[in-house]
Amino acid sequence: MINTQIAVIGGGPAGLRAAAAAAHTGAQVLVLDNADQLGGQLIKQTHMFFGSQQQFAGSRGIDIATKLANELQQLDNVCILLEATALGIYEDGVLLVEQYGRVLKIRAERIIVAIGASERMLAFPNNDLPGVYGAGAAQTLMNVHGVKPGQRVLMVGAGNIGLIVTYQMLQAGVQVVGIVEAAPTIGGYLVHAAKVRRAGVPIHTSHTIKEAYGDGAVEGAIIWQLDANWQPLPGTERDLAADVICLAVGLSPLSDLLWQAGCQMQYVPELGGAVALRDSMLCTTNRHIYIAGDVAGVEEASSAMVEGQVAGLGAALSLGLGGDAAEALLADAKAQLAALRSGPVGEKIRLGLAVAEKGVASDA
Repeated sequence: MINTQIAVIGGGPAGLRAAAAAAHTGAQVLVLDNADQLGGQLIKQTHMFFGSQQQFAGSRGIDIATKLANELQQLDNVCILLEATALGIYEDGVLLVEQYGRVLKIRAERIIVAIGASERMLAFPNNDLPGVYGAGAAQTLMNVHGVKPGQRVLMVGAGNIGLIVTYQMLQAGVQVVGIVEAAPTIGGYLVHAAKVRRAGVPIHTSHTIKEAYGDGAVEGAIIWQLDANWQPLPGTERDLAADVICLAVGLSPLSDLLWQAGCQMQYVPELGGAVALRDSMLCTTNRHIYIAGDVAGVEEASSAMVEGQVAGLGAALSLGLGGDAAEALLADAKAQLAALRSGPVGEKIRLGLAVAEKGVASDA
């Protein structure tokens, strides 16, 4: 049995910041991740972040991952387990983890779940052909392994992920024949859209993919226009030759572990799917379990990092650690989150949080 005060499941932006925040209060922290290196999605993000200096504005995701990982590795009260997969959190508080073919038992006084989200897929004929990728998978191929996913790509989805990955494909020498977006307007930041348009990539709003085709692998796709009621318009079909169809149609929180642990869950569309109800400290209805990052609600990495701080400090304070200094840092982190979620851009997440926090008593 491995004993620790706080276990953090997930070594991405939320988990890294949660672990660091908790460790700086003096807590004994164990971090586990199923990958062979820390950083999560950050390790494949070559673009520079927006926001403020507190959220590493002007830094690339890959550099942020290195900085946060190095910070943790220098702390004596932090233990890191890589290639370690959480199997379940049980009624007696034991966390089971598989690593290198063996099962470890971990008993933690508090557990922070920061395991992120999974890519959504899209139903259309022949979507199982080789050459149909999630945008994150294509990004991993290019930016982590240095492998082009193909030569001619059709991107489906004009949110930030679709726009950013499109631009990174162009940087890698891949031709992008177009971006298809079902909504009547672009969902991502216009600065990203402007970059791909300047590079000559057309963005087809109010369009979707009708079908893919190919003999054993993707050779092209048929797209068509949607009306004001999101219904396809026959006669608007267009044939685009491509050997890759890249899907950037959203993310869903990876909630399985929280369901299994008995946390009270609710489907909240504004947060991306089924999420655990939580208080303002990100403590779930299972008072030993905290959440942070995309598993708590799909947002940008900047918000995930600050949520990690809130969860890490909240968990430490619940154990009587950190004192006034931790309280001050917690107040500052909550203020940062409020700023990130302010204005029209943050309206959707604010609506979702109003549902997810409703009726959960806070220790704050």
